Amino acid sequence: MPNNNECFRRRRPAVFWFMILAAALVLVWGTKAALLSGNLFREATGPKLGLVRIEGTIVDPEKIDDWIKELREDDDVKGVVVRINSPGGVVGPSQEIYEAVKRLAGKKPVVASMGAVAASGGYYVACPATEIIANPGTLTGSIGVKAELVNAQNLLDKVGVTFFSVTSGKLKDAGCPFRPMTDEEKAYFESMVQDLKRQFVRDVAAGRKMDPARIDELADGRAYSGEQALAVGLVDKMGGLEDAFDDLKKLCNLEGKVPLLTGPKKEKRWLRDLLESSLGHLDLDSLMNNTFAGARVSYE
Repeated sequence: MPNNNECFRRRRPAVFWFMILAAALVLVWGTKAALLSGNLFREATGPKLGLVRIEGTIVDPEKIDDWIKELREDDDVKGVVVRINSPGGVVGPSQEIYEAVKRLAGKKPVVASMGAVAASGGYYVACPATEIIANPGTLTGSIGVKAELVNAQNLLDKVGVTFFSVTSGKLKDAGCPFRPMTDEEKAYFESMVQDLKRQFVRDVAAGRKMDPARIDELADGRAYSGEQALAVGLVDKMGGLEDAFDDLKKLCNLEGKVPLLTGPKKEKRWLRDLLESSLGHLDLDSLMNNTFAGARVSYE
C-alpha cells in the first residue's frame, strides 16, 4: 500500500514538486545568508577578520556599537574594516560610533573604507581608524555643523491660527517655528553650532594626529573628493574595499583567504522603506530623531 506522501505526490504532482523546489531554495538561501553574515565561521577556530557596515544617515548607533564591541572582544578577530556609505547624521550618535571605533583601533588594526560618500558624520566616524582609504570620487570631509530651522508664522496667519507657548525660561522654546526668532535666540544657536564644530575639529585632529589649527582651516563645511582629501591629509590612500582588506591583512600579518564576520545584521523594514520611497527618499529616522526645540542640528 502506498504511503501518504506517495499518494499526495500522485494526486498533486505539480504542488508536490513545487514544495520540493521551495524547500531547496529556502535551504540554499539560508546557507548563503549564514555564510554572508559570518555565522558559520564562528564555529571555526583561528584568525578571522571583521567588517562593520555604516550606511545611511547616522541616527541610532546602538547596533553598530554592539557589533564593534563584539569584534573588539573576539580574540580570533585580528583586524576590522569599517565600510562607510553615509552622508552624516546626528551629532551624539556620530560621536558614539567615533568612540567605539577609537576603542577598537586601540586593540587591533582598523581600516576605514569609504564608498560613494563618507561626509560630515560619515567622515567623523572614520577618523580614529588605523588607516583611511577612499575612492578618487568619494565625497568626504564636510567637517562642520548645521542647524536647520523653519518659520511657519506667515502660513498660520493666512489660515487664521494663533500659537501661544508658556515656558519656564526665555530660551526654552528657542527655535519655535510659529514666531520670529529673536537676536538672543540666534546668538544662542550660533554658539551651540560653534561649540559642536569645535568638538568635531578636536576629534578629527586627535584621530588623524594632525594639528587642530590645520583641521580648523579645512573645516569650512566643504566636501572634498577622495583625491582632494588625500592631498590635504584627510585620508591616507586611494582604493576600494578590496584594497582595504589587502591592507588590513598586511597590518595583521595574514595571507590568503581569511574567514570574515560581517555586521551589524540588517533588519527588514519594508513598510518604512516603502514610505521613504513614496515620499521621495525622505529619511524618516532623521525626521523623527534629528530635532531639538524646532531645530535640526546635525553633522551633515
